[in-house]
Amino acid sequence: MRADVLLEGREADELGLVLPSGFSARVVAVAGLDPVDDAASAWPLFPDGAATFAADDGGWFHTVNSEVGEEGKGGVVTLRFDENGEVTDAYRVLSQSRNNCAGGPTPWGTWLSCEEFDDGAGRAGRVFECDPDRAGEGRPLPALGRFSHEAVAADPEGQHLYLSEDQPDGLLYRFTPDEWGDLGSGLLEAAVVSAEGELSWSEVPDPSAQTGNTRYQVPGATTFDGGEGLWYHEGLIWFTTKGDNKVRQIDTEAQTIEVIYEPEAHERLHGVAGPLTGVDNVTVHPESGRAFVAEDGGNMELVVLGTDGRAVPFLRFTSSEHEGSEVTGPCFDPSGRRLYLSSQRARLGGDDLGRYGDRYAGLEMSQGVTYEISGPFADLDGDLVISGGAGSDGAGSGETGSGSGGADSGTGVGGSEVESGDGGADDGESLSPTLVYGAVGAAGATAAAGLGAIALRKRRLRREGEDAASGRGRSDERVDPAAGPTSGEGFR
Repeated sequence: MRADVLLEGREADELGLVLPSGFSARVVAVAGLDPVDDAASAWPLFPDGAATFAADDGGWFHTVNSEVGEEGKGGVVTLRFDENGEVTDAYRVLSQSRNNCAGGPTPWGTWLSCEEFDDGAGRAGRVFECDPDRAGEGRPLPALGRFSHEAVAADPEGQHLYLSEDQPDGLLYRFTPDEWGDLGSGLLEAAVVSAEGELSWSEVPDPSAQTGNTRYQVPGATTFDGGEGLWYHEGLIWFTTKGDNKVRQIDTEAQTIEVIYEPEAHERLHGVAGPLTGVDNVTVHPESGRAFVAEDGGNMELVVLGTDGRAVPFLRFTSSEHEGSEVTGPCFDPSGRRLYLSSQRARLGGDDLGRYGDRYAGLEMSQGVTYEISGPFADLDGDLVISGGAGSDGAGSGETGSGSGGADSGTGVGGSEVESGDGGADDGESLSPTLVYGAVGAAGATAAAGLGAIALRKRRLRREGEDAASGRGRSDERVDPAAGPTSGEGFR
């Protein structure tokens, strides 16, 4: 079966994006230019990792890294939205840094920005903690170690941070602060993974890396080929590695880790080649628990993972300005109705910019565009069907159409919002179950168990165990965790 059924028959919109029926896109910022008149800062070049934070007035903050490699030219910029979804300002919250790749939000509302470089002993990347709601400078966090940082995921239950390292032989780290909420001091450890996928942790003796690279300080630490995105959701952490195109999942309570997506297994279990290549940033929808994985390379797609490990392209950049770019910074607004992401190295100028809104017509720039995608994200069910009436306003229930930041606003930075093109299901109809991607029958049953615990499955099993103990068991929905390959496969 086809791997692109959410996009099957869909045509690119005027912005060069292919989206499922019922979803629409607009541009919110273009690198090197002011997102709104009198903004305190221009939008950064090479926009990368990002997150959003709720504001007290009903609006929100969107923090975005800049992966510029020159010292003092990277950093973080916040895009401020009001309660109606209109951009009102942009300002810097970190300047004195470089190669700011990904990072992660904290439960107390700050953004952790990660520098990705390694220039030798004591001269590697740092993590900075930034306050998204005011202009200023983030503070460095030396206790989190100096290495080629990529991303951070905060586990509020276990009170740990998990950190990835973007090296071919990088490690997975865990930081335990002396006091939760204060990252100034604590214990940095590296992961050791057993053949069964069980996690144990060994202390990193010199987090400052003055005596040598942190990844060589822990004998027996498990290496990962190009650690990339990390995202926490309800006791699970999604972890991507670009070098081997794998997505793993960490159960923070059970302290286990296993592969939930790899191209070869995807083809074997689902009968179609895995569409996700060059895995990079990852985010999870706050309501559905659905994981969205960005590509660095591949064919410029954002891919959504089903609960059985099936990968389905959700969005694709097609126009020529995105050649040689990568998809970066996917994250949802606090309501879960809007998704933000960037084409990091989109090269635009003159006529191209005119398509992105009147405010950009005739200007010259290059290197990065940030978008807002609106639509019925919460209605993507376990089999990747859009449930409910996903109409042309991008809202099955009308909620996503509310406010000028919704799918029907037609406004925003540059006033540019475009409904996904014709050619797929009629705009007034929901996606049919016949468009569900993946094998059925026995093949589907094999796929559901083949890679072990897939998105949210382990959490579901734990809850079912609790239900069974209280007489509310749902054994008919269980998936055998022992089925398929050994859970430690992929770590040897």
